[in-house]
Amino acid sequence: MTTQQTQIAPKYLVNCQDGANNLERATIAFILATTASKTHETAMFITADAADLFVRGAMDGLAAEGHEPIANLVTQYQGNNGQIWICPVCLKTKGIAEQDLIEGVEVAGAPRTMEYLATGGMMLA
Repeated sequence: MTTQQTQIAPKYLVNCQDGANNLERATIAFILATTASKTHETAMFITADAADLFVRGAMDGLAAEGHEPIANLVTQYQGNNGQIWICPVCLKTKGIAEQDLIEGVEVAGAPRTMEYLATGGMMLA
């Protein structure tokens, strides 16, 4: 008798904390997430200064030196069905209203992120 193992496809979580304060780090987080999202389920948890990037129009013209504009990376990531979860506490402390966010961003906090990790999500840093 043969036992058949079920292969579970890996899924990834990327936490992005930086925004215009360190555009290079923010860009690298999105390069990593965009690459992962091409072949795997991927979610990003947006916290701290990164929250400011997701206000409509905030990414326009932002590009770290030598890198693709961050808006292009976000578009690619979302086109790959990448999920973007933004911290509700971060929105509140920054005075950002949910209706000011770009399309496709979900307000979801630490419990959602922890559940994702607990169900097989691997953290990419």
